[in-house]
Amino acid sequence: MNNVAESVEWIEVGKLEDIPKLGSRLIKRAEGDIAVFRNSANEVFALLNRCPHKGGPLSEGIVYGKTVTCPMHNWCIGLNNGEAVAPDEGCAPTYPIKIEGDTVYLSLQQSNEC
Repeated sequence: MNNVAESVEWIEVGKLEDIPKLGSRLIKRAEGDIAVFRNSANEVFALLNRCPHKGGPLSEGIVYGKTVTCPMHNWCIGLNNGEAVAPDEGCAPTYPIKIEGDTVYLSLQQSNEC
């Protein structure tokens, strides 16, 4: 029986310290850029760099807890699930992250269905 996690392809993002605390690092790609965020607890998350509201660049937003605030219209998006915080509605695609030692890896396979 194949383990799905074993079939995931991972790309190296860099070292944990390469991602600014309470900030992000942008992974550029033709299908849409992915923002890799690091919060104050050194947790790392990855979202499509597009707010579900008007497409604002989430990588330029303010990170607090497990949330990022879009810089365009202040929508709050959950870093762990990509869901807009109520009363707003919508979803930003999320991507799996893993950390081995101090190296961060990203899967380009979307984790949620938006």
